[in-house]
This record gives sequence, structure tokens and C-alpha cells, in this order.
Amino acid sequence: MEPSPAAVVAAHAARGELAYQLDERLRPQWPPRFGPFAWAVSAGAGTVYATTTVRRRGEEPADVSLVDLDEGFRIMSRVVGGSAAIGTRVRLAWEGDVPVFVAEGAPASLAGDVPAARESDAPSAHAGRSPAARAGDV
Repeated sequence: MEPSPAAVVAAHAARGELAYQLDERLRPQWPPRFGPFAWAVSAGAGTVYATTTVRRRGEEPADVSLVDLDEGFRIMSRVVGGSAAIGTRVRLAWEGDVPVFVAEGAPASLAGDVPAARESDAPSAHAGRSPAARAGDV
């Protein structure tokens, strides 16, 4: 039996990779779903498309942003280590197995109070390869 899309994404996240799907025309597909899709791994670079600050009574304000990844899909996440403005270039980092983003050029220490954040600013093993070639690696 084929693993669920959530299980595939979680397995990649455990390795510090953001996996996404490609449809039959090799267009990026997010969120992942069951179907005849191939898998690929994002390089982790993107641009903030939209952002807002959530303020809950008794809690610190939290960023919620939509990030357009360079591969062509959009993901909702957080930009840590400072405020995010629309158009800001960001790179993937991790809070445990949760993908978050850090503004490009920001020091790794700005990943906030998340000492376990793993940054994905180094080229991945899939960099420079076509999505179709990368999909076979997943």
C-alpha cells in the first residue's frame, strides 16, 4: 500500500526536506494529496506573498505568512526572527519538523528562540536537477 501524502511529507521533514508533488504536466501541487502525482523536493527559497500578525490575548504576537516558493507553489507558514514584509526573500528553516522561513541575509541566530531550527540555505542534493529527475529521488 502506498504511504499517505502526510507520511511522505513527514518523512522528508524529518530529513530537513520540504517535499511537494508534481502533476502529470510537472506542475507543482500543494498541499499534497492522493493521486497519480510524482514527488520533488523544494530548494527552500521563496518570496513572502502576504503576511499578517495574529494577536491572541495573553500571548506574544505571531506572524502568519503565505510564501511563494521558487518551484511555483504557495505554502502558509511563519517567518521567524523578525517581521516579514510582502516581497521579502526568505529561505526555509525548521522548528522540529515544521517548516518556517527566515529572511534571506538574516543571521541563523534570527531563527528566534528555536535553537533546533535547521536552515536549508545550502544547496540540496536535488539542486540544479529537473523536477522530473528529482521526483524519482523521493
